[in-house]
Amino acid sequence: MMTRRIVITLLITILMTTIVFAGGGRQGTAEGAPMDIELMTNSYVGGGWPDDFMTIRHLNEMLNINLKITWIPADNYIERLNVMAASRTFPDSYFTPQLQYTTWQDTGIFVDLYPVINNYRNLTTHLDRSGFEVMNPPSRYYGIPYYAIESRDSLYIRQDWLNILGLQMPDTTEDFLNVARAFATRDPDGNGRADTIGYTTSLAITDTLFYISGAFGVPNGWKIENGRPVPWQTSVNEMKAFLTFMNRMYTEDAIDRDLVINRGQDPQNKFVSGRAGIFDNNPMNLHTIIRPPLEENVPTAVIVPMRPPMGPTGLRASKTYAISNKVVINSSIPVNKQTRILELYDYMLSDEGYDIIKNGFEGVHYQSNNDGTYSMLPRFNDDRPFIISTWFIRRYDPIIQIRKWDSRELANEISAAINNAGNYIVRNPAHGLVSQTDTRVGVNINERLNEIIARIIVGELNVNAYDAAADDWLRSGGTAIINEITAEYNRMN
Repeated sequence: MMTRRIVITLLITILMTTIVFAGGGRQGTAEGAPMDIELMTNSYVGGGWPDDFMTIRHLNEMLNINLKITWIPADNYIERLNVMAASRTFPDSYFTPQLQYTTWQDTGIFVDLYPVINNYRNLTTHLDRSGFEVMNPPSRYYGIPYYAIESRDSLYIRQDWLNILGLQMPDTTEDFLNVARAFATRDPDGNGRADTIGYTTSLAITDTLFYISGAFGVPNGWKIENGRPVPWQTSVNEMKAFLTFMNRMYTEDAIDRDLVINRGQDPQNKFVSGRAGIFDNNPMNLHTIIRPPLEENVPTAVIVPMRPPMGPTGLRASKTYAISNKVVINSSIPVNKQTRILELYDYMLSDEGYDIIKNGFEGVHYQSNNDGTYSMLPRFNDDRPFIISTWFIRRYDPIIQIRKWDSRELANEISAAINNAGNYIVRNPAHGLVSQTDTRVGVNINERLNEIIARIIVGELNVNAYDAAADDWLRSGGTAIINEITAEYNRMN
């Protein structure tokens, strides 16, 4: 009888106790009606899940919630946020782009997570603390960082062309120019026509061209000089050295002649067609989108990553994708709902939860094999169970797109490329800081400056024209931008 009473008591205790998951902190209660929770994020091709999708059902059961996810097309997402801001009618938690996050964080509409974040083991284990700190004042965490792979991209080169022409892998910027010129002028594809391109890219100083501009000391957006932020636009000596080199690349046919007008996927398309010898991309894209059609067009093609070329003072530089967006919680909702949302996110980043939001469900989206490996099932691509981990919240996971059924060789190759790029990161010390003047006039004054840059590169203007162009940028709003960014930098530091 005593044993029966003990068993009954234990069962009652279990039913009445708050559910605790192995991955983290308290994850909701088993008592009471499910709690309504509304999340909102942007969506891309294919849109979001239906309301009854199996992942939503699973999360509802695990946390005793009634989850509703609103998926807004990315092109309309900021407009929707601004409409909500005008009426102060935000959902319980939502994805927030950089500009809105930094602009609104002092209005009191976001929950400050700093006092409670250490209660959530998975959020603190699988998200780097620096991601919480960026774009926040000291001791304030107004959002959960949306992870971006900081060192994702590399320059890629046709090794088969190097072999055909008897060339070594370029190491310095001079080597880079010489190899790219040879690719364009010595018929590496053997078709007897001068139709190849050395280096294909577009005119983006701190993005696609940063492997070159950074080698000459041009800052990644901003640098700190004598305690003050200095933008790339007024780093005149570095810019003139870079533009002098770029003019040589252009006049010696080492760079794509369409550099100034290339947009979007133009460089990628030229590389895939077999016309170009060097371009930059991310390693996962290279394996899934670039390599297959290139090898179909050119079966002998061999693509390898290369180190960024070293500039005359020993600098190398990789472009970066620093954390710019956050997932925030609405400060106007009850505290118990704020807590439940944090429990939801903590579970989603636990080992169990992350496996589901990255790989889907076993037996539905993948299967286990007798040899300990896994195989993808067709419903993975149909259901897209991974979209919440790519569009909303995810771990600091550089190989986010590698699934449990992908080969270890592929995972290692992706990791190696990311690590290679990570060795040469040049960070932007003013990342996430907002200037209202820049928001208002930045696009226009940068376009005017870029026009001068383009004319210098193609030889229409002497490099010394950059001095007057930088002065014009300052007079047209640049000075105000610098002052506002400096004030923000001092406030954040």
